[in-house]
Amino acid sequence: ILDSSVQLEFPTKLNFSLSARSNVNITDIRLHYIVDQLSYAKVTSEVYIDFVPATTADTSWTWDMRKTGGLPPGSRLEYWWTVKDAEGNKIETLPAQVQFDDTRYSWHSLTEGKVTLYWYQGDESFARELMATAQEALARLAEDTGAYLEKPVKAYIYANAQDLQGSMIYPQEWTGGAAFTRHGIIAIGIAPNNLTWGKRAMTHELTHLVIHQMTFNPYNDLPNWLDEGLAVYNEGAPSSQFTTRLNEAIAEGSLISVRSLSSPFSAYSEQSILAYAQSYSLVEFLISNYGSDKMLELLNTFRQGSSYDGALEKVYGFDVDGLNALWREYVTKQ
Repeated sequence: ILDSSVQLEFPTKLNFSLSARSNVNITDIRLHYIVDQLSYAKVTSEVYIDFVPATTADTSWTWDMRKTGGLPPGSRLEYWWTVKDAEGNKIETLPAQVQFDDTRYSWHSLTEGKVTLYWYQGDESFARELMATAQEALARLAEDTGAYLEKPVKAYIYANAQDLQGSMIYPQEWTGGAAFTRHGIIAIGIAPNNLTWGKRAMTHELTHLVIHQMTFNPYNDLPNWLDEGLAVYNEGAPSSQFTTRLNEAIAEGSLISVRSLSSPFSAYSEQSILAYAQSYSLVEFLISNYGSDKMLELLNTFRQGSSYDGALEKVYGFDVDGLNALWREYVTKQ
């Protein structure tokens, strides 16, 4: 092996290059890589390099994420090459690490406990305020549900939604924050003069990371009402928009069933707002009436891959439809 390297073109490409030489024709070159993320099994991706056999080889391969989906800023992977020649000799390079950084900005960093915060606009007090919010969110979540961070996380704070969207491939135009749960990374667009919104967004996305770490399994995802409900609940008191929309739906008799809320929420704003409002209320109902120990038991039951009905029946003694009936009774009496 004469040379091995990788160049980043964030957020779309990783360009891998290799130069090799042998006394006889090189006949086989393969690139292997492993993305550092939560997974159900250790998965190694292998790329077979198409080239003309010769005693020297200068080759490259580009991972074009516009075709496969991207990686979040700060994600890591390990890669190595194997090269064989016509006589059956084989060499394998030592594994090398690469971090897929957003090099468009000069990042500062701040670490406390298992949280590292990266930012490039705003002074250190801005970052410290967001870090304090993150730590308070973790403490509140642990108290209310027993859930805690199992692995370190990174939070990338972009100066606005446009900069954030520039770090993503084909983002939705409304994206203001994202939790990359398998990578342990969140990315949010927070202007230094918009800290009130930013603190809620930080709490929301961080809660998603904790809950997904706690419940990661190969069999079943969380119902959407529980995942989003916990994230909104951990932000604190619900917004007036949520409260108003929920009260309207109660008065009109247009509440969404809990079974429907287990699936992805509507793309229509009015229905989406109601879905988030109901999810908050469902989580508040469970924690207020049955306690944080039961919520932790529910999360641990989902970690075992339980079905939605099975998890609720095991922990609370009622299924999804039973929760729907009890919760409706609860909110109509408030």
